[in-house]
Amino acid sequence: MTIQSSILHLTFVHPFNLAGYPQTFPAGSYDVLTEYELLYGLSFQAHRRVSTFLRVEGRAGMTELLPTTENDLEVALARDSVSHEISDTTASISSKETK
Repeated sequence: MTIQSSILHLTFVHPFNLAGYPQTFPAGSYDVLTEYELLYGLSFQAHRRVSTFLRVEGRAGMTELLPTTENDLEVALARDSVSHEISDTTASISSKETK
């Protein structure tokens, strides 16, 4: 079995929640480690995703790799994007009200 991995860098503007975890993660940059295995027996080279982990910096310099799914990360990013748009709109409305 041949395993390949990739690292994706994500940035959350607001604190976020991730399915399967009770805590709220702080806003910031995170690395996502995804591992793929080579599929054998095909006439072309293909891989399938076997695991996805969110790398979280903990207290005292500890690093955790939290298992997650691509779908859960997409949902969290979409919520963060919507929250960011709402915050921008609210900020511009309040600045107009103060003038």
